[in-house]
Amino acid sequence: MRKLILILLLLPVAQVFASSGLHLEPAQTNIRSKESLRNGAKYYMNYCSACHSLKYQRYSRMAKDLELSEDEVMENLIYTDAKFTDHMTVTMTDESSKKWFGKAPPDLTLIAKAKGNDWLYAYLKGFYKDPSRPSGWNNTIFKDASMPHVMWQLQGIQEAHFEEHEDENGFITHPFKEFSKVTEGSMSDEEFDNTVRDIVNFLDYTAEPAKLIRLAYAPWVMLFLVIFTFLAYMLKKNYFKDVH
Repeated sequence: MRKLILILLLLPVAQVFASSGLHLEPAQTNIRSKESLRNGAKYYMNYCSACHSLKYQRYSRMAKDLELSEDEVMENLIYTDAKFTDHMTVTMTDESSKKWFGKAPPDLTLIAKAKGNDWLYAYLKGFYKDPSRPSGWNNTIFKDASMPHVMWQLQGIQEAHFEEHEDENGFITHPFKEFSKVTEGSMSDEEFDNTVRDIVNFLDYTAEPAKLIRLAYAPWVMLFLVIFTFLAYMLKKNYFKDVH
């Protein structure tokens, strides 16, 4: 029943992706990997935190879950005058962000829950050069996004190529076909993919830090259920041994 309800809830989203020709590459994140989470936090704080807050998360909670010391966080992940126990907010004002980007960048604490890991993975990899846009960048997953490609030096500059399709009603669409590299970045394609995967993994963690606790308790809960089931079965056999 739970699987059926989940399928019914996700069906409209799947239909939208199918109708738009959008095929998302699996992000293949692993929230159990502390190394991945720490690397994702490093790149997030370096490339994303200047504009995007994580206002429902605290530095101290992140340090505890990612097994980082207070000194490591203060020296390597905090670039403002924030305290170790503060929420992860930004210093950029709404007025400044509206002036530069047209609107205030959204808080990303729950973005992985709202969009999904696969969508985020494709979005961060989907920036391409577009001189018609104010920032000079566009995105194959989120057309006309206001966000510039902040990691272009890592990935390099790429151009997007689109096909033209016309259906039986004469409606013309231009689905994305492929990328071509204009300039190489400081990372190889595989290294950049892994970096993006780590950032998405970190955002998946911030959306629900308690998930790490659930995963840690899960084996013990399953062990308890197995032992309880065995004891319940033995008790049942003892109660009904004289019943014929």
